Amino acid sequence: MAKFPLLTAREFIKILKKLGFENKRQEGSHIFLQHSDGRTTVVPNHPGEKLDRGLLLKIVKKDLEMSREEFMKLLKR
Repeated sequence: MAKFPLLTAREFIKILKKLGFENKRQEGSHIFLQHSDGRTTVVPNHPGEKLDRGLLLKIVKKDLEMSREEFMKLLKR
């Protein structure tokens, strides 16, 4: 199984927008995104830093309600 990729906040937010999420608001360095079906997530935006794999997995599994494999397939497109 391939390692889960390291992504910057900008890269991850771009993927979330392709999935239908929209910027809701921002508090400091945290960007709140919401999907039209009600799902929400928060992405820390620290320029030049990669998001931790654990945080990415948490967002993918709990907030996006996707499996790790589904997300990896989405990245390959």
